[in-house]
Amino acid sequence: MKLFEPALIGSCRLKNRIIRSATFEGMADQQGHPLQEYRLLYKELASGSVGGIITGFVYISPDGRAMHPGQVGIDRQEMVEYLLPVTDEVHKYDCKIFMQLAHTGRQTRKKETGQDIWGVSKKKSLYFGGSPRVLSTEQVYLLIKRFAEAASYAQAAGFDGVQVHAAHGYLIHQFLLPTINRRNDEFGIDAKSRIGTRFLGLVIDQIRKKCGQDFALLVKASGSDDYFTRFTTEQFVSLIQFLDVQKVDGIEISYGTMDNALNIFRGEIPHKVVIKHNPVFKANNGITKMLYNALIYCLMRRKLKPFTPAYNLKYAELAKSLTGIPIISVGGFRKGEEMRRCLENGVIDFISMCRPFICEPDLAEKLEHDRNYSAKCINCNICAIMCDSDQPTRCYRNDFDL
Repeated sequence: MKLFEPALIGSCRLKNRIIRSATFEGMADQQGHPLQEYRLLYKELASGSVGGIITGFVYISPDGRAMHPGQVGIDRQEMVEYLLPVTDEVHKYDCKIFMQLAHTGRQTRKKETGQDIWGVSKKKSLYFGGSPRVLSTEQVYLLIKRFAEAASYAQAAGFDGVQVHAAHGYLIHQFLLPTINRRNDEFGIDAKSRIGTRFLGLVIDQIRKKCGQDFALLVKASGSDDYFTRFTTEQFVSLIQFLDVQKVDGIEISYGTMDNALNIFRGEIPHKVVIKHNPVFKANNGITKMLYNALIYCLMRRKLKPFTPAYNLKYAELAKSLTGIPIISVGGFRKGEEMRRCLENGVIDFISMCRPFICEPDLAEKLEHDRNYSAKCINCNICAIMCDSDQPTRCYRNDFDL
């Protein structure tokens, strides 16, 4: 069946069309060095027959670190020796691995990172708060250079390619969105396309110059968002057409920003876990905690989009109609039957999943043995909320002591 046919992403031949989508690991020390658990995680995933793996987001600059503890860095040459054992292990299983490169921009907190918050504009994040300092034009060019250097370090560390994170409200996405990008320099919003693509375009161009055409370059994009002035279908079309001209090697279609994070992955709202472990919302005294519980749950429930099968498929299908670049769709894939149907109908080229692989690292192997297999993930979202804690990412399905 097509799900287990080999396919190309750039010059990379994947043994099947199943990809483990970027998933935060929480398995690094304070200097961003991956720990032993990081290598073992990727060994386990690769040995489970998945065709390709995209790492959790890796910071390309210290001022672009996430507030989550345990994020891996690729901001300096010394990181290569720490990551080589990871790629060596993955390649033993005929599996490809791509590093996701990211800068958080305004979507982080100085309290956790110790770094100033930098943004495309002064506009604050609804969720993270904090008043971002505006990047100068010179600083923007320096970050373009850092993205390219980070890609070259990933290449030296044996990765098969990189994925540039241009989704979920992180820095590159902030440049794209008119809601956030209020710049008057060359990195502002283009009047014709009504999106801000210059930063992303130069990042792609510089990575190509540093790493060559044979090093796979993927981009992650959000189909839309939940802001009052939404990213429109016309703007999404402009973005895909732009990426088509750039001739990237793969486009993964996701949704949203971290200001409404639960709409990126959807499912349950584990509000008690949020209150206990999330640094933005957690409260210590009983009365405040009770009020937070009530208020946060109501706000989250009001804004939450329902979990439905393949919930980003309409954006992926539209993207597929606009380009010959391989389209990867993430979000809501759980049943083998659904995956097969999407691929065999030619709607998309690859299936990517995050939470199901946290629950079942050998999911691809199970799907290969049983074409109608259904993932065990119940979308409880505790794994996602616990990324804010100091615990490595894992499945909490059978853990009720949180």
